[in-house]
Amino acid sequence: MTSTSNAGRAGTKGVPREERERQILDIATVEFGSRGYAYASLSGIAATAGVSKPLIYTYFGSRDGLHAACVHRAGTRLVEAVAAAQRVPGVANRALATLSAIFHALDGDTENWKLIYDSTLPPESDAHAVARTYQNALNTMGSEGVAAALAATTTDPTDHSLLLALWFNTITTTITWWTTHPTETPESMTTRSRRFLTALQQSPPPSPPDID
Repeated sequence: MTSTSNAGRAGTKGVPREERERQILDIATVEFGSRGYAYASLSGIAATAGVSKPLIYTYFGSRDGLHAACVHRAGTRLVEAVAAAQRVPGVANRALATLSAIFHALDGDTENWKLIYDSTLPPESDAHAVARTYQNALNTMGSEGVAAALAATTTDPTDHSLLLALWFNTITTTITWWTTHPTETPESMTTRSRRFLTALQQSPPPSPPDID
C-alpha cells in the first residue's frame, strides 16, 4: 500500500522539490478523495503537508491546479492499468483481470477512484472536465467489456445499459468496502473477486415462478 492512504504531517525542510510535490499530492489526494472537491480544504492540505498555501500556489498554480494534478496522476494509472487488462483473452478472464488491474493501480489508496468519480464536482467546471476525461476512458472500456459479455445472448441496448450500471456499481461498492478494510491487499482483493465471479458462473439460473 502506498503512502497516500497514510499521509500524515510531512516535514519539508531540506526536501527536494520533486519529493515535496509528491508529498503534497499524496495528502491532497486523501483530502479531495475522502471529502470531495466541494468540501476539501486547501488550508488543511497545507497544514498537513507542513507548507504554506503560497507554496502550493507556486507549485500548482491554484486549488484547481492541485486538484487537476491529483486527478491526472490517479487517472493515468487507472486508465493504463485497465487498458492493459483488456488484452486478456476470454470475457470472464478479462473481467477478473480488469478488477485486478484496478486493485493494483489503487494499491489500497481508494481515494484515487473517488477522485475520478467525485459527485461533488461542479458541472461545467474545469475540475469536472478534467475528471470527465478519465471517466470517459474508463466508461468506454467498461461498455466494451459489457458488450462482449452479452454478445452471445443479446444485443438489447437496455440489457447493456443495466449490466453496465451493475458492473460499475459493483466496482464502486467493492472499492468502498476496501476503504473500511484497509488491511486487504490488491492480491487478496483479486482472490475475493475471483471467488465471487466463480460463484456467479456456477450458480444455476432460477426456475421461473409458477403461474396459476
